[in-house]
Amino acid sequence: MTRFTQLKAFETLSSLAKNPIDLTKKGVLSPKRIDQMIAEGLGLKLFYATERVDDAVLEALFSLAEETKAVEKNLAMQSGEIVNQIEGVESENRPALHTAMRDFFENQEEAPKAKEATDLAYKECDKLKKFLGGLEGRFTDLVQVGIGGSDLGPRAIYLGLKAYQKPGRRVHFISNVDPDDAAEILHGVDLSKTLFVIVSKSGSTLETLTNEAFVIERLKKAGLNPQNHLVAVTGKDSPMDDPSRYLESFYIWDYVGGRYAATSMVGGVTLAFAFGMDRFLDFLRGASAMDKLAQEKDPKVNLPLLSALLGIWNRNFLNRPTCAIIPYSQPLSRFPAHLQQLDMESNGKHIDKQGTHVDFETGPVIWGEPGTNGQHSFYQLIHQGSSVVPLEFIGFKNSQYGEDLLFRGTSCQEKLLSNLIAQAIGLATGQENKNPNKVFEGNRSSRILLGQKLDPFTLGSILSFYEHKVDFQGFIWNINSFDQEGVQLGKVLALKMIDQFAAKREEKGIEEKEFPLGAAYFKHFS
Repeated sequence: MTRFTQLKAFETLSSLAKNPIDLTKKGVLSPKRIDQMIAEGLGLKLFYATERVDDAVLEALFSLAEETKAVEKNLAMQSGEIVNQIEGVESENRPALHTAMRDFFENQEEAPKAKEATDLAYKECDKLKKFLGGLEGRFTDLVQVGIGGSDLGPRAIYLGLKAYQKPGRRVHFISNVDPDDAAEILHGVDLSKTLFVIVSKSGSTLETLTNEAFVIERLKKAGLNPQNHLVAVTGKDSPMDDPSRYLESFYIWDYVGGRYAATSMVGGVTLAFAFGMDRFLDFLRGASAMDKLAQEKDPKVNLPLLSALLGIWNRNFLNRPTCAIIPYSQPLSRFPAHLQQLDMESNGKHIDKQGTHVDFETGPVIWGEPGTNGQHSFYQLIHQGSSVVPLEFIGFKNSQYGEDLLFRGTSCQEKLLSNLIAQAIGLATGQENKNPNKVFEGNRSSRILLGQKLDPFTLGSILSFYEHKVDFQGFIWNINSFDQEGVQLGKVLALKMIDQFAAKREEKGIEEKEFPLGAAYFKHFS
């Protein structure tokens, strides 16, 4: 495998980056350019005229995708080949088959490994449908207890589709081991009518088990049998796969990473409870449709590949260390938080798939908040700060509820979209002024993903769009996007600190020799 910095396309792009197109120059950002730089698929439009690319850059980026066999690697991933591995060193060494969790809608030929995973996913969905049917009328509230991928994705999707919630259903989330998180939620529900979904693939996640114990204690104090209120989402045969403790167990598999798991039972139980099985399946259909689009060779058709390439241009050739994802959609208020984990846990890596330290920048820092709120906070830095921050906007022509009003000649939705468009143009073209405090330098890159309306199918498509954007970048950089060793060190040290607190409670004394740095902090925190 040729290293990223030794690719022919890398050399070409490095040369082109020395003199990128000037979007502030009169006539460059033209109506013709805007019309020509739109990619469409599945009811979504990707506008990229406000990126600092021209035909030569795009041609070189497309060559980069071809030279690195990005689409072929994505096909291999979706077929169930082992992609979660690093040659020559100990690694997880397994497939990444999150796409199989939503690929059971059509009779089609599939690779054996993908077919097996798809069949298992279908069985879990069928089990879920029957389970929810048997709960009718018993529960008004559901609380999902999990952390990381067991919280961020499902929470973001739930909030994104809350307009479609079934009457008489409410959903809540407990993720933080901070006791205030659990206490706040538990004070706000009728425990006798609440179902708790405990999510841990390993069945041993300490934060989740701690919060589960918190829930169980409250249920017992209320005179309720915890088993009648608990559901497990876990790996088969894990410590949590125990019918004596749970109403039901739903399974997830090693080949589905937590941050890619929202379309598995990690999200399925909660989302189907909230919206009904039909809407959950529509969400899966949207994700599956984008999975198919990600297999297209042509980057002008393959929306996630095109977005991945534009991101690589900004990161590796224009040297932009961050990327802000700004949904002009209040329901997507927590979607950037999910994408932050998806991208940074996947591509925040410093070695390639041969175990060699990379000599280029990998994943950018991902962050974001909804527009238009951001315009009144961090957009000052984005427009006039000394660092250039590329933006990815998400917007929709129509609102979810369809409730709006005219004020000073336009509706709320029209004002929202006007702000989105204005920001993209203003960031690109800038503004000259005799007053240096009113100068906008421009040439600040952005792109817009526009949909008709945020519904289950569309959100499934957008979720999959970002999943594939991330995996395409990983394939092109030749890094492993599917493990997360970077979270382990903090966990190990935290366990040592936990031992310090336990020792004090048991009056055993503090083992300063075992962990002197921790002991030094401990005396101030305990």
